[in-house]
Amino acid sequence: MEPVTQERAAEPLTEHVQRINRRVRAFDRRHPLLWDVHFTGFWVTAALMDYAGGGWRNNAHDLGLPGWLVLALSLGLSVPLLWRRRHPAAVLLAMAPVALLNAWTGAALQAALLQLCVVYHIALSRRLRSLWWASALPLAPVVVSVARYGEGTWDQQIGSQLMSVAVAALIGVTVRTRRNYTEALEDRARRLETERDQQAQLATAAERARIAREMHDIIGHHLSVITGLADGGKYAAARAPERAAQALAAIGTTSRQAMSELRRLLDVLREEEENDPATLTPQPTLTDLHQLLAGVRSAGLPVTAAVHGDPALPPGRQLAVYRVVQEALTNTLRHGGPDATADVVLSYGPGGAVTVTVTDTGRGGPPVTASDGRGLPGMRERTALYGGTLEAGPRPAPEQGWRVHLHLPEEPPQ
Repeated sequence: MEPVTQERAAEPLTEHVQRINRRVRAFDRRHPLLWDVHFTGFWVTAALMDYAGGGWRNNAHDLGLPGWLVLALSLGLSVPLLWRRRHPAAVLLAMAPVALLNAWTGAALQAALLQLCVVYHIALSRRLRSLWWASALPLAPVVVSVARYGEGTWDQQIGSQLMSVAVAALIGVTVRTRRNYTEALEDRARRLETERDQQAQLATAAERARIAREMHDIIGHHLSVITGLADGGKYAAARAPERAAQALAAIGTTSRQAMSELRRLLDVLREEEENDPATLTPQPTLTDLHQLLAGVRSAGLPVTAAVHGDPALPPGRQLAVYRVVQEALTNTLRHGGPDATADVVLSYGPGGAVTVTVTDTGRGGPPVTASDGRGLPGMRERTALYGGTLEAGPRPAPEQGWRVHLHLPEEPPQ
């Protein structure tokens, strides 16, 4: 029995907490001032309640302090929190003299602990080396309080405050590290998505170019054959009606072959077809060369063919050789003239090497390049895929006609 793998689902409570956390963070990003006002208002209210209710007297060293001083100290330690996220260093520097006055006068307000919140924001958003002086400022009032009033031992008071500052800074560094890690993951995901889209676009462009080459080869060759047959049938209609009928029959056969190949090619563009390259793409092989040569001969171009060696080539190389021969003969049909002849020589070597030479005795017309640039460039692209060379040009004098020479080297070892 095959093991059944199931993805572990997140706990409902965890999902709920994460969903609420995302919503709160999103709201805070959209309305940062609103959250700062609420946060600051909460601690200002707590400081004022401590002042109004007299709770500050429980920790004070001097109970005879005037009320206005306690109120000023309470507001001085809580109101600056409104700017803690935008200017944490300036806020801590502004709270430092108030905290020192709080320790010197003996008020010992608990609002002085709000400095730890500012230390957290410095660790969260500023350079880490700023923590050295940011940690020292909250310790200074403790030193003043112990030196002036002698409450507790030095190691107890300073150690406790130092531990509090360290915890606040550590929380800030942890949150900052997690935030940077999350941003790095999101950036990587965006880059991978962009790269995936670019790869898809490149693959689409390559597939379009391949389809364009195939359509050029198929349509160009069969239309050239049909044109030759139609011209021959027109001249034979008056003198030899049976030859005209043969030409019409050949035109019908060639047209059906072209339609069949185009239908197989265009099936690639249908999304509902199965993803099987063997069934989606037309793959002529070297065994189809005799049909190609027969079609060219029926169009009025005498062609001779010679094969040397064992034709043991992979399908990709066979397709490249077939298309080059097809394109060369098609151009001979177009530009060679009525008395042209063609000769095809294929030589197979070991390891998939092959040499093809197509010559004709035509008038040596224009280069084998279609008006859309798919002729000679397409042949060169197919050759370059296998590291081969392609030569195309007029035959040297005194010979007349055109010569196309293709060489594909041995396949590299896998």
